[in-house]
Amino acid sequence: MASMIELIKELRDRTGAGMMDCKKALEASNSDVEKAIDWLREKGIAKAQAKASRIAAEGLAGVVVKGDKAIIAEVNCETDFVSKGEKFHKLVDDTMGVTLSKGCKSIEEAKDATKSLFTDATVSMGEKLDYRRFDIVSKSGSQEFGSYIHMGGKIATLVLLDKQDPELAKGLAMHIAANAPKYVSEADIPADVIEHEKAIAFETAKADPKLAGKPEAMLQGIVNGKVKKVLSESILLSQAYLLDGEKSVAQVLKEKGANVVKFVRYAVGEGIEKRQDNFAEEVMKEVK
Repeated sequence: MASMIELIKELRDRTGAGMMDCKKALEASNSDVEKAIDWLREKGIAKAQAKASRIAAEGLAGVVVKGDKAIIAEVNCETDFVSKGEKFHKLVDDTMGVTLSKGCKSIEEAKDATKSLFTDATVSMGEKLDYRRFDIVSKSGSQEFGSYIHMGGKIATLVLLDKQDPELAKGLAMHIAANAPKYVSEADIPADVIEHEKAIAFETAKADPKLAGKPEAMLQGIVNGKVKKVLSESILLSQAYLLDGEKSVAQVLKEKGANVVKFVRYAVGEGIEKRQDNFAEEVMKEVK
């Protein structure tokens, strides 16, 4: 029969949990390793719940292409240190693999499908982890995927072209990573976004002393011009192409006889309010 030390070692190797946690798990499970793993997983869930107030704003974004389907996803953790580790990278890869293979339709469905992965990872890494978002894109035989990972996974892009041109697809994925467009063309901009920008521009114009007393029609023309300029910066086709600054993306696509069907760009942590740590405060909490 294996000794307690040997059982602890096996349990640590299989779960990545701390030595004392493994010892407690084995004692609570009558030295049954399988039951101890379940015990640790249950405690892992409890730990994850206890960390609910903590913010997972670091992490990785990744892309996996399998045949005529591709997935882009973002998985978050609390610290940059954990995001660089092999275990977290494996979690991201496994998460994308499961989501793609099961054809999940929503993040809720994907979280349910990958629940055991995150439970085990929480026990192993000891941080709050979150499966934030994903998008599965399908292509036909005449189309082409392009993808790009920047800064080791801090930015990921996936683009779908209506023409088989791997070099162009890759170049566009790099461009999208660098220039962060929001829409393919002007036609893709939602009406409420346009109206919001118009309202801001109109109030700015009214407050400008240089435009005081100008006719309403003239003000409206100025507003429309400003809105068009602001929104054009977020339109892929209007941007200067990263790999040829003399041409716009629209010009390059026209020369190549191609169109962008869709693109997705994830920047890790965008839109998440990051925690502001007070190191001295944390130290004092530990010594009290």
